[in-house]
Amino acid sequence: MKKDEYYSIGVFSEMTGTSIRTLHYYDEIGLLKPEKETGTGRRLYTDRDAKDLQKIICFKFLGYSLEQIRAFMKDACFDAGLIEALQEQKRVLEERKEHIETGLKAIDRTIGLLEEEEEIDSSVFMSLLNSIQTEKEQREWLEQQVSKSFADDVFGKSEEEMAKLDQEYVRLSKEAKRLMGKPVDDPEVQDMADRYMKTSLEFVGEGVLSALGQMETIESRQLAEKFPSPFTKEEEEWLQRVFEYYMIHNDFCPESGG
Repeated sequence: MKKDEYYSIGVFSEMTGTSIRTLHYYDEIGLLKPEKETGTGRRLYTDRDAKDLQKIICFKFLGYSLEQIRAFMKDACFDAGLIEALQEQKRVLEERKEHIETGLKAIDRTIGLLEEEEEIDSSVFMSLLNSIQTEKEQREWLEQQVSKSFADDVFGKSEEEMAKLDQEYVRLSKEAKRLMGKPVDDPEVQDMADRYMKTSLEFVGEGVLSALGQMETIESRQLAEKFPSPFTKEEEEWLQRVFEYYMIHNDFCPESGG
């Protein structure tokens, strides 16, 4: 039987790429306890300690705390508990990955927008950014209220299409704020309403717009929560009158989709 080879803490540190300070700490908390030389008390590490250290490094990389790692290392049913723990950690990491990907998408679309627009109203900007960040929740809600196929149509657009819609959303919101308070039959106001309605149709389609138009009061409140508006209450009330006038004078009826 091969006799264990012992390494001083300095040699073990160089061999494993782990600082002496870290090895001291792992010893203190009972995570990696080397043998102690009789008389001198010097720490002596073996190849078995090196393997245990690799497990610790692996667990740390996966995001486990030192307390959790210590529990794993002491568990007699190590392999069985490890599988369950790794499955849970995988779920956590997948959630983080999704969060990071959502953040990167929001940053990319925001950069593209800022490169195109010289000035963006803060309320419009925050509304758009919040909308991008909550697209998953919006999609799930739309699937429940309308259908999965409609939700796929709305959120399955290319990055180029979404960038174009972002720009149009910002421009129309900016124009609506500028025109706020003018008579609803003002030609400039109605031109804005026409472009706003056509952009909405381009984004969600007639089927979704029709379904949204038939929602009950509670569902309408949920819609407002899921799709944040950049407008104040006063602006919302004015826009409602603008669009009512537009629909009446353009034979537009969302309930029928035509």
